[in-house]
Amino acid sequence: MNLDRRKQAGNFAETAATRYLAAKGYQILVQNYKVHGGEIDIIAKDSDYIVFIEVKYRKQLDYGRPAEAITVKKQRTMIKAARTYLAKEGFYEANCRFDIIEVFGREHLDVNHIENAFWES
Repeated sequence: MNLDRRKQAGNFAETAATRYLAAKGYQILVQNYKVHGGEIDIIAKDSDYIVFIEVKYRKQLDYGRPAEAITVKKQRTMIKAARTYLAKEGFYEANCRFDIIEVFGREHLDVNHIENAFWES
């Protein structure tokens, strides 16, 4: 898959994830938050939690579930970016968590939301 197609698929999945979260009552704070050395697809508020969300898309599950592609290295970069976001926004005492949203399918999309997928260690 070329880079343009990959980016389009990623945007497609993030749009589906954002709609899903909004329907569940989440407040979307930031999309595609980037800092030196890290990126977070979606930052949202769910009740008293700031939620840092990675979105992964697959057309099919032949090569495993989308969440399986999130490595420990990716988790570390998300944690680093989350720390930067929390500090910049002054959320020093905020409850936060790291979620994964899997999006898969072609015409009909399935969304699987994994809350507390990993945590800062």
